[in-house]
Amino acid sequence: MTSHGRQLPRAALWATAGVVALGFLIALEIAARRYGMPGPITNQAREVIFPPKSGFLLYAGMALTLVVLTWRQRFIAIGAAIGIDITILVVRWAVGVRVTEGHPFGNGALLVVLGCAVIAVTRRTGRERTLLLKGVGLGLLLVAGRKTGDAWLLITSKTRPTVLDPYLAVADHALGNPSWLVGRVVRATGPIGAHVLDYVYVQLAVAAVVFALYQLRHVAVERRFPAHHLVRTFLVIGLLGPGIYMIFPVVGPIFAYGADGGPWAAANLWPETAVPISPPHPIPFDEITPRNCMPSLHTAWATAIFIHSRKGPRLLRYAGTFWLIATLGATLGFGYHYGVDLVAGVVFTLTIEAALRSMARGWDRQGIQLAAYGATVFVVLLVSYRFLPMQLAGYPWLYGPLLILAMTSVIYGYVRTTRLWERNAEPTPQAARQPELV
Repeated sequence: MTSHGRQLPRAALWATAGVVALGFLIALEIAARRYGMPGPITNQAREVIFPPKSGFLLYAGMALTLVVLTWRQRFIAIGAAIGIDITILVVRWAVGVRVTEGHPFGNGALLVVLGCAVIAVTRRTGRERTLLLKGVGLGLLLVAGRKTGDAWLLITSKTRPTVLDPYLAVADHALGNPSWLVGRVVRATGPIGAHVLDYVYVQLAVAAVVFALYQLRHVAVERRFPAHHLVRTFLVIGLLGPGIYMIFPVVGPIFAYGADGGPWAAANLWPETAVPISPPHPIPFDEITPRNCMPSLHTAWATAIFIHSRKGPRLLRYAGTFWLIATLGATLGFGYHYGVDLVAGVVFTLTIEAALRSMARGWDRQGIQLAAYGATVFVVLLVSYRFLPMQLAGYPWLYGPLLILAMTSVIYGYVRTTRLWERNAEPTPQAARQPELV
């Protein structure tokens, strides 16, 4: 097949993906407006002028776009973004506009990314246009992922009037109620520990960009993206995770069993007293709190960062380990998740990572088996949480180790398979040529 023939299916694939993504955004926009709230498209368009929700995220998205540019072009783009932000700040100050929500910066970064898209269409051709548009798409997808996530959370709170927290609270006895334990530890550390964990928890996407920039550091020179990188995993986790929220709606212990739940809380027990073991049932909850616990996507994203940091220098490896541990501490210590959420989140990530790596290198038997096994374990975990919580809590000495063993088996399968892939990908050393007798 000619290179032109290979480019046609790939172009069709990208076009199809673009149409599907646009349709998905429009569907979320319509759904959000049905509940009286702006959708992801409107929220993103507002940030061109109005104070963005996260200026750090917009600059992180711009950083992903800049990986395709030369250093000179990067400095020009960064200078333009900062200049635009300073100009907007001065104009707001001159007209007396005070920023009460969001960040007073970030508009410049978004405008620079949009400007790169205009340059790609009007000033570039061929592979250079495609490469720059991929960079723009990568930056905008990171930002759009945050907006679509906000819309999904709104939809979960409006469409799922009851939550399944009692099932997870009972099942969590098999793991020793880690949310209650870590919650007391975090409270004991005082405001310093809480502030550190909160920063780690909130800035997870920005941290992911730092790791992704290391992976994409050669794009400007090689003029192509690597077959697989962290941003792909991040986006797929964010795309699939909210669908599980709709199937298994959970608000978390701080809301279902803590003070933050207000009158909707089943009891005010977290983190002092574990939930008593009794037959669980769905409980009604408000139409404001997102049902975003099962699985723990923060755990999933932090696990992805940890996995992709393993091939980096020592500093990045240490940072990836710290971010994973701190994220686990925050999700449990703030009462946002149960222990069983974290187990499911790890399996969820490894399954997605295995599937994406298999797709990037070409599907083979090992890749298909690993992805299928991870998906099976994930489904079994959810089914056991929903239909066997009393058994899990009644025999913690048996089912607690089994839950950890199920997660560990997926970890082992992933490590074993990826090492096999890497070993097969290494070039076979050629023996040195020996002089021959003539």
